[in-house]
Amino acid sequence: MSGAQPVYDRVLLKLSGEALLGDSPYGISPGVLDELALQLRRVHAMGVDLGLVVGGGNIFRGVAGSASGMDRASADQMGMLATVMNALALQDALARHGADARVMSAIELGGMAEPFVRSRALRHLDAGRIIIFAAGTGNPFFTTDTAAALRALEIGADVLLKGTRVDGVYDSDPESNPEARRFDTLTYTEVLEKNLRVMDAAAISLARDAKLPVLVFNMQVPGNIEKVLAGEKIGTTVI
Repeated sequence: MSGAQPVYDRVLLKLSGEALLGDSPYGISPGVLDELALQLRRVHAMGVDLGLVVGGGNIFRGVAGSASGMDRASADQMGMLATVMNALALQDALARHGADARVMSAIELGGMAEPFVRSRALRHLDAGRIIIFAAGTGNPFFTTDTAAALRALEIGADVLLKGTRVDGVYDSDPESNPEARRFDTLTYTEVLEKNLRVMDAAAISLARDAKLPVLVFNMQVPGNIEKVLAGEKIGTTVI
């Protein structure tokens, strides 16, 4: 993809915490982290303003904690801290590969990360820095999908990218149903009515109200991020 011209000026990429697992059952795979950082550095070198939201499911999921008897608000707060750990790891990997990144957190973290302030985030992007948004929205009961849609709107992103481990949105689970059908395009209303679980309903509703396109693609294929940004038709687009 060397020399490819991006079709977007500013994007928000949503990554699941599980994207950092690799073959491990828990935590962060150093090899996966390094490969991801290299891909993101190449994307940034294309001239794209880049914001990231990363989940925390590789460390702790608030919903899972709640299901096992924890208070939901406390479990979600633990999940927010898991996203901070992933964000700091990603910032370190980007720095090691020569990319200037900042972690901005929705909760106060002292000297570990900057507090999220929209005007400051916009200045970072204008200065050519990658921003990693951590701690979700800062509130329990909201997922990192909702945080991704919210931050995408706040920074004026042209598109919300969701990196997954499958190549788009299907009518059923393609990992368990070989007959599952992939959609090339969907409307926001179809996603909600069919309960396709592209992102949670709050995130899709935010995107719909702002007419923000959502593009779902396979993050585990090397080079796919660059292909998406160069305008290649891969994955599923929600418009």
